Amino acid sequence: MKEVLMYIIGSLVEKPQEVKVGVSEDGDITRFKLTLSSSDRGKVIGKEGRVVKAIRTVLQTAAARQNRKVYLDID
Repeated sequence: MKEVLMYIIGSLVEKPQEVKVGVSEDGDITRFKLTLSSSDRGKVIGKEGRVVKAIRTVLQTAAARQNRKVYLDID
């Protein structure tokens, strides 16, 4: 799932080299912590949070196939 997230985020941002993804797993829960440059944060969040909501939906769909839960935090 991390590869999927990196592909999506890399396509959206201007500075993909500054994107960092931290992953922590606890049982059947995976939490991604996304660190971006301040200029790219708005592009990833999108108007009224629509883009980040769509990204979370994609991750949750992929996680559901493996009977897992996934959370995405943007820092």
